[in-house]
Amino acid sequence: MNICLFSQDEVEKPLDIRDPRAEHILKILYKKEGDSFSAGIIGGMAGTATIRSIDTAEAKSDDGRKSFLRGSITFSFEPKTDGKPLHPLVMVIGFPRPIQLKRLLRDMAGLGVSQVHLTSTELGEKSYLKSELATGDAGYQMLLDGTAQAAGTHVPELFIHASLEKCLDGIALSSGTFRGYALDNINPSGSLWDELSKNPPAADSVTVAAIGAERGWTDSERGLLEKKGFVRLGMGNRVLRTETASTVAASLILGAMGALN
Repeated sequence: MNICLFSQDEVEKPLDIRDPRAEHILKILYKKEGDSFSAGIIGGMAGTATIRSIDTAEAKSDDGRKSFLRGSITFSFEPKTDGKPLHPLVMVIGFPRPIQLKRLLRDMAGLGVSQVHLTSTELGEKSYLKSELATGDAGYQMLLDGTAQAAGTHVPELFIHASLEKCLDGIALSSGTFRGYALDNINPSGSLWDELSKNPPAADSVTVAAIGAERGWTDSERGLLEKKGFVRLGMGNRVLRTETASTVAASLILGAMGALN
């Protein structure tokens, strides 16, 4: 955690001493009254928070057997920067194994993509869509963690789709306003590296990268992607994990945009 993130309401109130962010401030950063730390408003500006007071008192559990500290940290917040706005890169990703998805979402947020669309695919495992990361708030929490790791404040949007067709319809793609790359290691028309080198995407236009689940795309999905205006491109002859392919593709595209300069 390289920045402590708060909602607009939270930044104006004392922080409970038992909140994980308070524990990080006191036990990891070793901050005391008068000290400052990096902070930001989710979806807003980043800046510096200065601790005004740390008020704690010992309390006991209802049965009187355990003691713990209760209290709060009061701080002021001074906004300074825009919080690293997200890049116009949309990632369409075939739903991977949940354990892989945790890392993937953190990395996507860390790189600063604007949207992550997780989709069921014809060859993908359908049960993954029933995982906690797909049905609860855990997916957003992974994105929030990745945003804090990157010292940003803007969290990518997360969408879940039951099929690739519904996913692409949900993004409302228009061939005149986006550039689409479908990553595929089966008979691609060229390499992503060559395409980006010859024709880099503009930083002010939307780019969409589609990566299949661990078993890849079917022929019908390839046809759908091509119909929607995607160019099928490869990233070498090695078979990569979904989260690895997603991170590599996003990094290459962002680099071509100039976002990593």
